[in-house]
Amino acid sequence: MTEYLITFNDEWVQEHTQDEIGAKAAAARVVLEEMQAQDVLIFTNGGLDRETAICSVVAVDGEPVFTDGPYVETKEHLGGFCVVEVADDEAARYWAARLATALDWPQEVHRFRGPGHERRRRRSAEATASGSGSV
Repeated sequence: MTEYLITFNDEWVQEHTQDEIGAKAAAARVVLEEMQAQDVLIFTNGGLDRETAICSVVAVDGEPVFTDGPYVETKEHLGGFCVVEVADDEAARYWAARLATALDWPQEVHRFRGPGHERRRRRSAEATASGSGSV
């Protein structure tokens, strides 16, 4: 199984009313529920736009330099994404097509070169699981 990133850029999406966004969200939820049912969805979030960027960071002489806001030199901003684990490119294209159709805006598919790193369990969950209760 291979992991794929399916994305859309905020600039690809025309302006919508709140009602239109609600309808798009409902249509996308149907696709996401199907992804969950088929156990291919790893993670998704569509709540990104120019206004959600909190900072940019670059390295200057080996030290991080932060700038408030979305000041990276680009015209495109990630609008949302979905990470799936499927058998092949054809399956990734299928899910991207389902999202593009449900949302009526373009999607882009990227194949990860290999598996990423899994989220580390939180210490309190580990302590609870081991029965120690102390951290």
